[in-house]
Amino acid sequence: MKITLLTVGKTDAPWVREGLDTYVSRLTHYVPFSVKELAELKNASSLTREQIKEKEGTALLGSLSAGDYLILLDDKGTEMTSTQWAASLQDLLLHQGQNLVFAVGGAYGFSPAVYERAARKLSLSKMTFSHQMVRVIFAEQLYRAFTILRGEPYHHE
Repeated sequence: MKITLLTVGKTDAPWVREGLDTYVSRLTHYVPFSVKELAELKNASSLTREQIKEKEGTALLGSLSAGDYLILLDDKGTEMTSTQWAASLQDLLLHQGQNLVFAVGGAYGFSPAVYERAARKLSLSKMTFSHQMVRVIFAEQLYRAFTILRGEPYHHE
């Protein structure tokens, strides 16, 4: 089983890339983990929000394999503490048997087709973060979850 963070658009800020690379490196000790960045739409300024969501959704769905277990990082998703998230991740790892794909949508969110394909939605906070920041926050929380599951001293309660 592997875990993928699927994003719309590239990581353009050097400090975001550095933070993301730090956690990607740390995660390789626990699980095969990768970040897959989908290309941003060309001529998006001539499209409506709904058209953008549909086109991004088509690209996102086209990058999935049939057996992938898709979880959307979405403000409408379930909120959890870090320890609850670790327990949920452990359950996924033990019972899904599929590759886990966590998706970050574009600026306008996900299309209805992506919501329909998703198995779950996970919210990282009630606050809104930039799509760049979400990458680092998610990677850090994934790393934290693995340290919790292994009883390592990274997380303090």
